[in-house]
Amino acid sequence: MPAPPFIGTPSPVPALFTPPDHFRELTRAEIFPDPSRPLEVDLGCGDGTFLTGMAAHHPERDFLGVERMLGRVIKTGRKIDTQQLPNARIMRLESAYTVGWLLPTSGVTRLHLLCPDPWPKKGHTARRLVNQSEFLDGLHRILSDDGGEFLLKTDDQPYFEDALASFATRQHQFKRLDWPADAFFYPTTDFETDWLHMGRTIHRARWQKIGR
Repeated sequence: MPAPPFIGTPSPVPALFTPPDHFRELTRAEIFPDPSRPLEVDLGCGDGTFLTGMAAHHPERDFLGVERMLGRVIKTGRKIDTQQLPNARIMRLESAYTVGWLLPTSGVTRLHLLCPDPWPKKGHTARRLVNQSEFLDGLHRILSDDGGEFLLKTDDQPYFEDALASFATRQHQFKRLDWPADAFFYPTTDFETDWLHMGRTIHRARWQKIGR
């Protein structure tokens, strides 16, 4: 297991979740007290617009945001506290490590990756999460066995094509599901709103875990 890319501790906010140990897999109850409730993870949650919108709309589910940038973590934490959302928390950590090593096995009902960094330079494409075995293996491990889902939105066509290609090689682990625009409640993220205002197309795809 690599060392977690974690830098210090943000200014304290009640919504902040700090893992008790960064070098072992978390239990579901360490994140939220009732492990029987569905847990959804917003990976790279930005300013928390999507996270807090989902938590407010679905009080019967728990939501964990993951973000590495300190300012965004603090902003999201304040939103959670201001809106008094006991079913939402924010953690400061890098996404690939969180999925690959930290989140509990079969503990995540849905994982959302929305408008991630596209790493557009040709030499940087290996840094895209959807191209990393650590992330894809971890994703299959952490999604629940009874229909856990991965949902992706991106404005970057090459990133989207890489995702489709990566998941096409893992058809024994994931199957692609339809995702109609009106399938379920799904708030627009801050980044997605910016891209839509610029006239960009948002690509989306949804996969479900197969087997263990």
